[in-house]
Amino acid sequence: MIFVVLGTHELPFLRLIKEVERLKEAGIIDEEVIVQNGNTSYESDELTLKPFVTYEEMDHLFEEARIIITHAGTGSVTTGLKKGKKVIASARLKEFGEHNDDHQLELINVFLEQGYILNWGKGEDLEETLKEVESFQPRPFQSGKKQMFQLIEDFIDQS
Repeated sequence: MIFVVLGTHELPFLRLIKEVERLKEAGIIDEEVIVQNGNTSYESDELTLKPFVTYEEMDHLFEEARIIITHAGTGSVTTGLKKGKKVIASARLKEFGEHNDDHQLELINVFLEQGYILNWGKGEDLEETLKEVESFQPRPFQSGKKQMFQLIEDFIDQS
């Protein structure tokens, strides 16, 4: 199963859901696709759409998925990585009315540089990224939370 996560941002993310549906209709994706579509209103005969789900259901969907295709929200990306999943991230972009700014590009760049994820970017073919994900071996995820807390503690101790 492929789990597509669009998040809960109030602006729609039609670009990603339409591309996934196109590949499903063409038979390029031949497995079940479940989409957490949030505020992205959409109807599909090919995709299972779930606008909003409980934390427990979301956790279960992440566990069951073979591949995660997600907007580049920190929580969605890191959840997939912590569960050891192959993650394809796509930034919601301001130019398409998908977000208020392009901060998700920064997040993608950090995770790409670390070898954690693959990216589906503007103008790229998702089919090629799906082929690449089959042989992709993501680097095991290591959170920087402890280092961040240590920096804060050190700063407070020096004040």
